Amino acid sequence: MELTVTGLDPDVFTVETHHAAGRTPAGGVTVTLTAAYRGTVPTEARLRVSASLPAGDADPYWLIPGLFYGENRPEANDRLYPRFARTADPARFVSPAWSFRADRAATPAVFAWSAHGGLALAVDEYSSLGLTGIGFALDAGTAHLHADFPYREGPVSYTGHAEPVAPLQESHTWQPGERHVVELCVYRLRADRHTYTPVLRERHARSAAEPLRPWVGVAEAAELAAYGLHRWHYRADPAVLLETAAFDREFNDNVRGLGDRGAMHVAWVSGIPYAHALLAHGRRRGDPDQVEAGAAVIDHICANLAPSGTFWGQWMVDRGWSQSWTPVRGGLHARTLAEATLFLHRAIEAERAAGVPRETWVRAVRSNLDVAVKNQSADGNLASLLHADDGRVLSRAGSAGLTWVAALAEARDLDPMYLEAARRGGEHYAHFVLEEFLHGAPEDVGLAPTSEDGYAAIIAYVALWRATGETRWLELARRAADWMLTFRYTYDVRFSPHTLLGAYGFRSRGADQASPSNQHLHAYGLICVPEMAELSRATGDPHYLERTRENLACFRQFIARADGDFNAYKGMASERYYQTACFQAKGMLLTLSHAWSVGVLLLGCEAALNLSGVDW
Repeated sequence: MELTVTGLDPDVFTVETHHAAGRTPAGGVTVTLTAAYRGTVPTEARLRVSASLPAGDADPYWLIPGLFYGENRPEANDRLYPRFARTADPARFVSPAWSFRADRAATPAVFAWSAHGGLALAVDEYSSLGLTGIGFALDAGTAHLHADFPYREGPVSYTGHAEPVAPLQESHTWQPGERHVVELCVYRLRADRHTYTPVLRERHARSAAEPLRPWVGVAEAAELAAYGLHRWHYRADPAVLLETAAFDREFNDNVRGLGDRGAMHVAWVSGIPYAHALLAHGRRRGDPDQVEAGAAVIDHICANLAPSGTFWGQWMVDRGWSQSWTPVRGGLHARTLAEATLFLHRAIEAERAAGVPRETWVRAVRSNLDVAVKNQSADGNLASLLHADDGRVLSRAGSAGLTWVAALAEARDLDPMYLEAARRGGEHYAHFVLEEFLHGAPEDVGLAPTSEDGYAAIIAYVALWRATGETRWLELARRAADWMLTFRYTYDVRFSPHTLLGAYGFRSRGADQASPSNQHLHAYGLICVPEMAELSRATGDPHYLERTRENLACFRQFIARADGDFNAYKGMASERYYQTACFQAKGMLLTLSHAWSVGVLLLGCEAALNLSGVDW
């Protein structure tokens, strides 16, 4: 396998390349390069190792796990972040060539596929030369993949904002006689884009022997999360779960409570899923205050449907019920509505098992699902954006409607037609899974591919498999889980000991990159703990359960155990862990507790406690 080494002046550097005998379990070749500096004065230099793949006339499909997917940003998406195109426009983050620092990637690896096959390079986050870099370029019909030691980004850097910044980079000054050894692994792949799976599993196995270090057990984490959700996010009049609560309560008081966001979405970043979790926890632990609070929030949401017959998008303290976070006037986001409906049906089932009928909730489920079915197109598309006034379809772009598939499949007990609609939806959205480009699930990043799209697909296709027993849906659930796991960190990012995450020894393995647009770690993957465990059992593949155990262990870090823990209050949990240079400095923690961050931890813990025979 031919590699090209550039960046080091051959007059003063020697480079020896060694290919390991035999192949790795995933079919890779481990390559070690030894570079020595023979000059007489210090010099700055960067080593680049490249490999190439014929691409032909079509654009390659690129993958950097958690960071870059195909073109990465659909051209119509208004949210600006790096995009591949043959014509460069760096001011709008568009380029045929990109280089990134390794810690932006959930696995430091870069892939390309064309009709001729696939190629991948994988590296460690750091070498003795510093933080590693990875990237790609398309030039004259050839796809080039590269690794940089140390990194240099280009053509610009994205730090979470719409304006690019000058390329971030590290430099290394070589001293006379200095010698360094760097390593990478090169993989030749079939043209099937899904061949990333064995590579990522192999890279994960390199770190999997390191112990997980959750701060608390599952039951204690559930207690803390339920306490935090009730103490810091619940307000009784009207009954809401406020989306944020500031760590710094004195600051919050000085800015008239603005650190506590006076808003509640019906799902996604607040609302029914977490009210359901609080209610379930309260029932299990015999806490009447938590039971009352969880039920009251759901009652409030169900009593205030939009004129369309669906839920509203959100409630705000200064204007009441309103639309979703979309610039489209009157727009309600399908994923948020569907997720609220799905977890409302689960709450109904749980309450029925407790002997408590909830007829108002049942009517709300039916009302939402009837609108979804009414708007389903002939090809099965369940729409992405609806109008609050009359429920008409405002957009069918992306795969945000996929969550309706899960809600419809699970509510088949209310009407058999819901399962038929779920089947049609499952067929329609299958092509997003097969093309490895699910996108559009969150309200705030437009049509970006996100880890949340993966969670939605897993929940949907496991629900269809559970309802029908048909292996087609199980296979789609498996592929969706593999795609989702491209966002999950397979290694522990190295943090400076002077940062908060470094000082507390935060382990990033098991956390998910939110998206290429929102490059921070988040806990939302805990929303599909039961589906991942079920998928592992159904396929006989322990990898899915192992990665789910890591996910739950990761976010049993940084749940505040007492007032003052990491400058938070008991039961608080952050939304964002900064593992790279995006939004804030690497090693920082967003000092806001979010209803959804606490809520998904509670959901995940309650699910784990209900799963017998699993050692968490």
